[in-house]
Amino acid sequence: MLAMIGKRLLFAIPSLIGVVIVTFLLTRALPGDPAAYFAGPAATKEAVDQIRKKLGFDKPLIEQFVRYTNDLARGDLGTSLTTGQPVAAELRNRLPASAELTLLGLVVSIVIAIPLGVLAATRPGSWIDHLCRVTTTAGVSLPVFFTGLVLVYLFYFRLGWSPAPLGRLDVFASAPPTVTGFYLVDTLIARDFEAFRSALSQLILPAVTLAIFSLAPIARMTRASMLAVLASDFVRTARASGLSPGKVIVTYAFRNAMLPVITTLSMVFSFLLGANVLVEKVFAWPGIGSYAVEALIASDFAPVQGFVLTMAVMYVLLNLLIDILYGVIDPRVRLEG
Repeated sequence: MLAMIGKRLLFAIPSLIGVVIVTFLLTRALPGDPAAYFAGPAATKEAVDQIRKKLGFDKPLIEQFVRYTNDLARGDLGTSLTTGQPVAAELRNRLPASAELTLLGLVVSIVIAIPLGVLAATRPGSWIDHLCRVTTTAGVSLPVFFTGLVLVYLFYFRLGWSPAPLGRLDVFASAPPTVTGFYLVDTLIARDFEAFRSALSQLILPAVTLAIFSLAPIARMTRASMLAVLASDFVRTARASGLSPGKVIVTYAFRNAMLPVITTLSMVFSFLLGANVLVEKVFAWPGIGSYAVEALIASDFAPVQGFVLTMAVMYVLLNLLIDILYGVIDPRVRLEG
């Protein structure tokens, strides 16, 4: 297992290098001039050139790239031109908000999708099988920002059940002392149950929006994988041996059907990282997605590059976690490793 983990990490290095190069080139290809943006519409050409020189954008592209990689080697992601703060500090402060939202959305979708897929596979043609198909079709068809806007209109504007979609806490609650950065955890540690209620109420709608988006592929893969396993020879043998249907499904079929589902979970999580950007803008969520969008609008290169690099590292770590789960579920993976 350790050898397999080491190989995966070695394979990840060229990917991260490619991400650094592509991100640097794409940000330089974006329309707009950061120097002109920050100089203002009334600035003269001399003033714009002076700001461009100060920012280092007058240097050749290769020289800018060498300077950027040297800064990366020291752990310096640059400074945001819009906020004036180091990008690494901004990402570190905002990442828990995005992670809490993404993980809660993924957990909600797993809790719903996996039992729904298993029930649909064990009862083909039943009403729950049709419900699974309708749910997955709706989840795939609806854009995530549209789902978020509909939920806000329905539960906040029309029914008044949800608080205003304006961040992680309502205006009457104060942020808990930072321990993990996850408000649901930090409020419980501080025993501030009113702040916990506020944080949970603010999380529900954006988390449900992400859950609806990610529910479809998980439920479809669970159903398809369970159908394939239930039709296999070893399941028929287990049934012929007199084992109870529950033991056959849970002990034999479900565990063998989990490998493709876990692969789907890794892809869904990467999709959620991208969808999180739109959800954060809809719900005014102070995460790294909204931070990157604001920087992109202002042609602020450093936050965009830091955001993409952070997402790439998270994706590499996620794939490594998936490989470890493979080894836990299927001993053959450990032997091959």
